[in-house]
Parts: sequence; C-alpha cells; structure tokens
Amino acid sequence: MARFVIDAPTLVHIVTTETPVHPSHSIVAPNAIRSQALTMLLAAVNVGTMTEERARSLHERMTGLKMRLLGDRVSRWVAWTIARSHGWTDLTDAEYLAITQLQADALITIDERFAVAAAGIVPLAELADLTMPDR
Repeated sequence: MARFVIDAPTLVHIVTTETPVHPSHSIVAPNAIRSQALTMLLAAVNVGTMTEERARSLHERMTGLKMRLLGDRVSRWVAWTIARSHGWTDLTDAEYLAITQLQADALITIDERFAVAAAGIVPLAELADLTMPDR
C-alpha cells in the first residue's frame, strides 16, 4: 500500500477525468486542499469555462474522494522550515511537501512548476502510479 500526497490541481484533474484511485493506495493532503480545489472551480465558473452545475458535480466528487487530511502543529512547522530554507514567501507548496516528508511515500502533482520546485525535496510519482497496484 502506497501513500501519496496530491495537490489541488491534481485533485481537480482526478475528479474531472474520473481517474480511478487503486484501492491499495491512500491519499494524504493538507486540510486546505478541498478549499483550494473549490477556488479553482470558482475561477473556472467566473471566467465562463465551467458551468455552476459542473462545478457542483465536481465538488461532490471531491468530497467523496477518500483522503486523510492533515494540519497538525508538526506538519505546519515542517512546512515553515521548508519554506524558509528555500526562500519561499508562501506556505502552500511547503505544506504539501511537509506532509509528503512526514506521512507519504511520494508527491503526485500535475503542476509542472510545483514538480520542479518539489524535485530534490520529496520523492515524486506519476499520476498513473495512483491508478495501478503497488509493484
């Protein structure tokens, strides 16, 4: 059983494409992931690339996706430490990396910018790894 951290863009992608998560895997993420993903849906509705009904449907799928959400003091401080050590002014990415370091085997992101930033800090996996059984 592998534990993967996913970020908000990846969560939106998973529910939009109906990507199946193999039952042998678990997903871990910061508490804020669903709000961040919902903000992405709101932006799409606001610019007219998604209907309100579609956003509601995707929100329901996000809510139904089994994830362990974390935001304890240790993970928050590890995120702080990561951000400080890399000169970042925001903790958002660092929270995903902290949870990956503390609770998961690898990070999965479809965001190329984030993948580049995460390389060398945490192990990375591909989205396809989430759909297949452990090797």
